[in-house]
Formats: sequence, C-alpha cells, structure tokens
Amino acid sequence: MWRHGAARRRRGKMAAPGEPGQAAFARRIDPAREPGLSPEQRRLMAQVEHAQRQRVLQRRLRSRNVLLALGIGAVTFGIYGYTFYSVSQERFLDELEQEAEAARARARARAEGAAS
Repeated sequence: MWRHGAARRRRGKMAAPGEPGQAAFARRIDPAREPGLSPEQRRLMAQVEHAQRQRVLQRRLRSRNVLLALGIGAVTFGIYGYTFYSVSQERFLDELEQEAEAARARARARAEGAAS
C-alpha cells in the first residue's frame, strides 16, 4: 500500500535511469558525448532532430502565411467595398455627363446659327 503513495509523490518528476519501472528513453543525452553510440547512430539522431526542426518551422510558417493571406484578403475586400460605396454615392459622373450634353447642345446651336 505504501508503494502507491510513493508513486504519486514521484509523478511529474523524471526518475533516474536505474530506478525500476521507469523508462530510460526519457532522459536527454548529448550524442557527441555518449560513449556507446556509433557514428551511424549519431548521424541518424542528427537527421531526426533536423527533420523535427523543419516540421516545427513549417508549422510556424504555415500559420504566418495563413494570417498574412487573411490580412491581405481583408484589406483587398475593404478597398473593394469602400470603392463601391463611394462610387454609389458619387454624382460626379452624372454632373460631367450633364455638362457634356449642354456643351454638345451649344455646339449644335452655334453650328445651326453659323449655317443660316
């Protein structure tokens, strides 16, 4: 019964590799200083670590790219929407059209007056 209490107290702490019931794979090692590793094992460990770093970097870049795309899309749609809003309220082109029509009418009247 006392063993369960000891196991609860140890939970969350890393045990020494020699303790029974504890996995030895949980401890960190330095591959360059570990005497029992062959050069091939060291190279393989370096490859795995490099692949893990690349995966983390890709995840980080993917999230940044998604945020950037959403930001660019929001700005684009904002400009597009504002342009439609401002053009719908603008009477500028209507006034130009009226002025152009009046100028054409004056030009016709002059042409008819000069022809008579």
